[in-house]
Amino acid sequence: MKIDTEIRHVTKPGANLFLELGFAPAEAKRLQAASRKQINDTQLLKQQLMEELSTWITEHHLKQAEAAEILMVSRPRVSDVVNKKTAKFTIDTLVEMLSRVGKPVKLAIG
Repeated sequence: MKIDTEIRHVTKPGANLFLELGFAPAEAKRLQAASRKQINDTQLLKQQLMEELSTWITEHHLKQAEAAEILMVSRPRVSDVVNKKTAKFTIDTLVEMLSRVGKPVKLAIG
């Protein structure tokens, strides 16, 4: 069985994917705005969690290798946290790392 890998369409950067999927223009615009907000909110939350971890590392005068051992991750993962590479982490992972250093995360809604 041969897998079809032919590219038939490429969405241009900045284009409204929902419009290209066939949604009505008004609905596509609404969906795109909602999607962007959700992405931005997630990005902001990850940045806040990473800032807490970075601050903890700095306050304890830890080298990345030492922090990695405490956080139970690799040294490059600590580097990614310190350098705020949010795309490389899930919120769950960052929450677990904070819990390991005695900073449990509490969620406030509203």
